[in-house]
Amino acid sequence: MKDMPQLGMGTFRLEGEEARESVSKALDVGFRHIDTAQFYGNEAEVGDAIKTSGLDRSSLFVTTKVWHESLGDAHFIPSVHESLEKLKLEYVDLLLIHWPYPGNDITLESYLGSLAQAKADGLTRHIGVSNFTIDLLDKAESILGEGEVYTNQIEIHPFMQNKKVVESCKEKGIRATAYMPFAVGKVMKDETLMRIAQNHDATPAQVVMAWMEKRHIYAIPSSTSKQHLAENLAYGGVHLTDEELALVDDLDNGERIVNPDFAPAWD
Repeated sequence: MKDMPQLGMGTFRLEGEEARESVSKALDVGFRHIDTAQFYGNEAEVGDAIKTSGLDRSSLFVTTKVWHESLGDAHFIPSVHESLEKLKLEYVDLLLIHWPYPGNDITLESYLGSLAQAKADGLTRHIGVSNFTIDLLDKAESILGEGEVYTNQIEIHPFMQNKKVVESCKEKGIRATAYMPFAVGKVMKDETLMRIAQNHDATPAQVVMAWMEKRHIYAIPSSTSKQHLAENLAYGGVHLTDEELALVDDLDNGERIVNPDFAPAWD
């Protein structure tokens, strides 16, 4: 079973033709992990790009996420079938709960049970969560069993390193996956990151990717530019010194970008 690549291509906020073209470019330059979600409204375009790429299914790692409205017993599995139909795939590699359910009418046990069912039915190879706090991770592990939660996808970038949650993930053997790793472009303008990038003839984005790999964090940056996609993928040539890694560590100021009104009480 294919492991999740260190770097994936995120598709949040990409719609229609732009989504299809961006995923096509990403696959063309060598990305093999594509991350989408029911809520993004672009699963069909992502599926088109995958289908027309001509790439072998076994070489790809595809992630999608179940939205709030589909977490109830009656909707969960049908919504996954609908996602697969749009993606034109028989299974996804990773299926996530997009956000912990904010209401009281659907229990955690119920929708995590449906998530486990999707895996048992062969609709996904791995299951995981997104935007889960330490308390929710503890509960998820007790419901699903040790080793079942493949990843927790959370906001992580140099200015919001989510260290407590990342540490909790590591203790449980759960992969921490960073969304918004470039803090909506803010990393490109940060003086520390720009200085480190100059030392390596690299981009600030590549510095962030190299730092994340050293900190054992997976990432799914988003880009519509073929050049930027190729640059992101080439971050492996950037070897940061311990001093440089520490400089990036020191940029953490808890600056959270994604904080909707239905978010859980963050750690």
